[in-house]
Amino acid sequence: MKNEKLKGNMLIAQSGGPTAVINQSLVGAVLEAKKHREITKIIGSLHGIKGILEEKLIDLSKESPAVLEAVASTPSSALGSVRKKPTPEDCGKIFHILQKYNIRYFFYIGGNDSAETTHIINEEAVKSGFHMHCFHICKTIDNDLRENDHTPGFGSGAKFVAQAFMGDNLDNRALPGVKINVIMGRHAGFLTAASALARVHPDDGPHLIYLPERPFSIEKFLDDVKKVYAKYKRCVVAVSEGISDELGAPIAAKFSREVDSHGNVQLSGSGALGDLLASEIKSKTEISRVRADTFGYLQRSFAGLVSENDAKEARAAGQTAVKFATGGDWTSGSVAIRRKPGKKYQVYYERVDLKSVAKETRHMPEEFINEESNDVTRAFLDYARPIVGNLPKIGRFKGVPVAKA
Repeated sequence: MKNEKLKGNMLIAQSGGPTAVINQSLVGAVLEAKKHREITKIIGSLHGIKGILEEKLIDLSKESPAVLEAVASTPSSALGSVRKKPTPEDCGKIFHILQKYNIRYFFYIGGNDSAETTHIINEEAVKSGFHMHCFHICKTIDNDLRENDHTPGFGSGAKFVAQAFMGDNLDNRALPGVKINVIMGRHAGFLTAASALARVHPDDGPHLIYLPERPFSIEKFLDDVKKVYAKYKRCVVAVSEGISDELGAPIAAKFSREVDSHGNVQLSGSGALGDLLASEIKSKTEISRVRADTFGYLQRSFAGLVSENDAKEARAAGQTAVKFATGGDWTSGSVAIRRKPGKKYQVYYERVDLKSVAKETRHMPEEFINEESNDVTRAFLDYARPIVGNLPKIGRFKGVPVAKA
């Protein structure tokens, strides 16, 4: 849809799970907006659309460049976040408030649920005849947004996962046993797959990786663990929180009845899945030392652990959204990150329809998962390495035996 030049205020908000770089997108959009005369005031809504409904708004135009840059480098959602799907009644109230504050540019930073919310607000704006440009700014550590090669937040989350497994593998090598780590990822296994980047030596963990894209069998899992343990006398396992049985039912959902406003079952925040898998190993094998951890929310906003490319691309996504909204070509859309073909890692940004990103998720490509459904392939490693960036160097003794006296 062809854009029309509008003059008025801009409102920006953050939604869904925080990330280590979501504030880069926020600040990128704010700084870009300051360059455009048609945007008269830049308003931030506290806790997403909940802040709009409650009129909890702050004037970001008044923030100094120094404060903005400090916020950009700070993890988590500086404006606060929310998981809320607007009802028809909410939409009516939202438009009354948007008109009241003369909001002509609306930006929502988030994942597929946030894209759906942006789409709903845009559709209602069109129906009501209210002229406003609505843009979704991509974000999710799950890396499951359609139309995107990858999304801001994933690179830093994946870096955390890779480095955590580096340390856990060393711990497991020092005190052998079976260690299970449960990683975020409802429908897509990208974040769990990133654990494979931890490997430096041929015998390094994770030795097994289980993703939601393939059916999970307890019997096969136990057989896999026993084979690895027989070979290395230890085993490190990466498991996605979204692993499901052959009928598609999430294993973790059996322990959780909590759902959000978008209907998503709560999978994180509980150690039940790890405990179940550990219990199965203890009761059905002869392995006695078995431990399980759930990384949970630690993956999202870990201070000081940021992928350089992730931060740079997150800011560019925010900047690009404002350019799209004010550029004269579009009245709505979502910013998508694309990867240029070739060996050198380069990306570019495109505007895509909101409905093509909203609600639905994408999955790990088949070529990223091995035939046994318990590991990733070289293709995934090549895909993920430039997004994650450099990892710590790991040393090891050569282990030359001392001659007997």
